[in-house]
Amino acid sequence: MAKLLVVYDQPTNKEGFDGHYFGTHIPLAEELPGLKSVQANRVLGVQNSDLNPYLVVQLEFESADELNQNLASQKGQELTADLKNLMAFLPKPPAIIIVD
Repeated sequence: MAKLLVVYDQPTNKEGFDGHYFGTHIPLAEELPGLKSVQANRVLGVQNSDLNPYLVVQLEFESADELNQNLASQKGQELTADLKNLMAFLPKPPAIIIVD
């Protein structure tokens, strides 16, 4: 399995972020071909770090190749393009981490 983790900092407008993220962005992610699962987790606390994350999201695919192919697909491009809409609510771009 390959997983794409996205870590969002505290939004400048939580209501606006949540509305767009859960109303538009997650539904776009759920349309990715080959997506096994998507999980969005609100961060309740952080230890041993000065990071202040708000949301950690995990998209799971069968393999790294499949992850890359799906992100390059039309649906993947739509999802990536929608990030600019989320940036209106964020102080900086989210961290994106790929793991297996």
